[in-house]
Amino acid sequence: MGIPKVDQKIIDAYKNLDTTSVSDAMDRLGIPAGLYGIKPVTTQGVVMCGQAFTVRYIPCGEVKGTVGDFLDDVEPGQVCVLDNGGRDYCTVWGDIMSMVASAKNIAGTLIYGVCRDVKDIRAIKYPIFALGAYMATGKDRVEVAEINGPVTVAGLKICPGDLIFGDDTGALVVPYDKIEKVLSIAKEIEEKEDVIRQAVKSGMTLREARAKMGYHNLQTKS
Repeated sequence: MGIPKVDQKIIDAYKNLDTTSVSDAMDRLGIPAGLYGIKPVTTQGVVMCGQAFTVRYIPCGEVKGTVGDFLDDVEPGQVCVLDNGGRDYCTVWGDIMSMVASAKNIAGTLIYGVCRDVKDIRAIKYPIFALGAYMATGKDRVEVAEINGPVTVAGLKICPGDLIFGDDTGALVVPYDKIEKVLSIAKEIEEKEDVIRQAVKSGMTLREARAKMGYHNLQTKS
């Protein structure tokens, strides 16, 4: 069974939003979204948005497996989500994988762990969101346990096909069956916040503008 597809128009609409409004929309639905500790590592000012292609790693045993050649199976526009258990002592992504992913028009990589070869990856402006960077390879330290199964990143479950969205503020996940609903709410929130900005510029006090648009309850669970 393949990853369920989302219309590209929906992905493009998310790219015009901000992670903060999407996070507020998820709060209104009472669903945790933010991937705590995950930050842009290699490229700032770039939005990463696409459906998740998931890979889960485990420590190598006496008979060592490999870190995998799964990248050949990732489709353009998808985001590689690598669950390395939050390990910060070995990497599962570097410059060669970034070069291949960039050439394939993969939307980016999210790592619950660390990456390496940061200088070379920055040179090609490939978006990576991770806990940080470190130089030690994951080869002979970790191995692929499962591809396109549920993974865990920063305490949240991510399934193949879920929406991964990242910008300079951080990264989050939107469950597949909530993608369109969250988009609608996030658009509403951004529109109301824009009204507040315009009202303040026109001379209204911040208190008045916020009260008019119900600012303090935009994210409140309904």
